[in-house]
Amino acid sequence: MMVEGHDAPLGTLHTHSLARKQRHETMTSVDFKRMTGILEPYEAQAFIKDHFGERASEITQLPGGDWSQAYAFTLDGQKAVVRFGVHDEDYRKDQIMAGWSSEKVPIPKVIEVGETDHGFFAVSERAEGQFLDTLDNRRMEALLPSLFSVMDAIGDLDISNTEGYGNWGSDLKGPQKSWPEALLHQFGEDRPGSRNHGWRAALETSRDGAHDFDAALVTLERLAKHMPAERHLIHHDLLYHNVLVQGDKISAVLDWGNSLYGDHLYDAAWLLYCQPRYTNWPDIDLYGALHQHWETNGEVSKDLEARLLCYQIHVGLDALSYDAFKGEWGQFELNRRQAMSLVETAERNLRP
Repeated sequence: MMVEGHDAPLGTLHTHSLARKQRHETMTSVDFKRMTGILEPYEAQAFIKDHFGERASEITQLPGGDWSQAYAFTLDGQKAVVRFGVHDEDYRKDQIMAGWSSEKVPIPKVIEVGETDHGFFAVSERAEGQFLDTLDNRRMEALLPSLFSVMDAIGDLDISNTEGYGNWGSDLKGPQKSWPEALLHQFGEDRPGSRNHGWRAALETSRDGAHDFDAALVTLERLAKHMPAERHLIHHDLLYHNVLVQGDKISAVLDWGNSLYGDHLYDAAWLLYCQPRYTNWPDIDLYGALHQHWETNGEVSKDLEARLLCYQIHVGLDALSYDAFKGEWGQFELNRRQAMSLVETAERNLRP
């Protein structure tokens, strides 16, 4: 997950700068690009021209996340997008989800998935629209009914032919047997071969980070065991250039690589956690709007607050492990403060 930077308190800057230096010694920006299969722009353009020949033209780099870089281009006279990354499962999941595309959940068709010298690529139809992230306060407020409808429709998709919980693969299986297990598994052993391998060692270089992380994990464990056994589809990344908007409607939902099986309220909690990063939405009462939406649809349960709190702490821990992995200590400090504030709220509510 990508978040904006934040200055650390004066007393922590020295420790964080040392940790940042240690991470820099083991991972340069070039190393990270190679690790994630992201090509340099000249390499990407060369690949597109070599692979598609005269069928391709008008190649333009698009905003992208850490794990994939996108380029708009024209293919056979039609608007298309090609993405480069190291995880073909992400693209296979997009391919599967495109089969579920509808007016309620618009998802671009995936035309081709293949290999490059450094990883994989996927070519999709190009959807039109403006990124959700760029909307101002007025337009975002007007869009909320459409956004909530899309979230409902994602949670209502029929996944009866799938199994398990957590981050599912192209075999439609989730790796965990329960939702609480899915919420906790990634924060246990720092497994070699995982995307963020090395995050725990990096976390230990932070003065307070490991202590606070472990304290938050204890709270998450206490909450997770009470979470419902519901199993729905979760997008798990509804910002960061993954949603396109036309007018006051969602025109496309992109990038299903982080998608999970679990409690559908997770997407709402994810938005609530991320909202403070978006300073162009200062007057939006996102929680109030969500609660009104749930009341209207008769979906306010007794455990609503506990579920939202649990999932926001999970999002915070996920962000902390990723920030440590990347050595992004300014972002880490922002997420540490937010996560610990949520933990304090949870601990007050957990008291007898």
